[in-house]
Amino acid sequence: MEYKISELVAKTNVPKSTILYYIKEGVLPEAKKLKSNVHRYNEEHLELIRYIKYMQQEMGSSIEQIKSILQQKNQSFSSSFTMLAPLMQTLSGIPVGEKHYSKAEFTEHHGFDAGMLDMLLNDGILMPIGEDDYTDREASIVRLVEDFAEVGIDHDILKRYVFHAKVLADLESQIQIKLCDRRNDDNFSRLWKVMFETLFNAKQYLFSRYTYKAMYKALKEEVSGWKQL
Repeated sequence: MEYKISELVAKTNVPKSTILYYIKEGVLPEAKKLKSNVHRYNEEHLELIRYIKYMQQEMGSSIEQIKSILQQKNQSFSSSFTMLAPLMQTLSGIPVGEKHYSKAEFTEHHGFDAGMLDMLLNDGILMPIGEDDYTDREASIVRLVEDFAEVGIDHDILKRYVFHAKVLADLESQIQIKLCDRRNDDNFSRLWKVMFETLFNAKQYLFSRYTYKAMYKALKEEVSGWKQL
């Protein structure tokens, strides 16, 4: 599908002057020239503009950094908006439209103790997506810690979760590196499918099944103990 530049502006909410600047800087291809003053853009332009906007606003990337990524796109998973944005949104676990608070607003709104928040931040149990960006996801974790305390259990068990989460994150990063080493224009979508399936299917399957096995074993031992009484 082809677009006029006014249509690109409407679809991306990026000004015409900025789009022309992207072309000048070499991060966006030249438009197809039909006449001296008639230009047409395509889906690649639309995808790239959204990608550039995302990388600048969400990742703080400069035009030079974006240009470098795009020049090496066959060795990178970060060069596609349609792939990158949904992945990061899903990993964040924050629904679109979720209310966001500063730390002060968050503490006041939920009535949490500021000292407790600092302790959980220091322990790595509480990890907001942004430096001063809290949501109800963080509130659910604080309440869980409060529930642990209420029943007389220290939250050190969650610190062990943090340790293993970091180990798993390193493993997943290694998987991404290995997939990037195999990337080319033909297998890009399949490699992304492998990454998504690993993060959101295989991980849940393996963790849930091993938890099931552990609980099943404990139940069996408990039942066996009753029979011996």
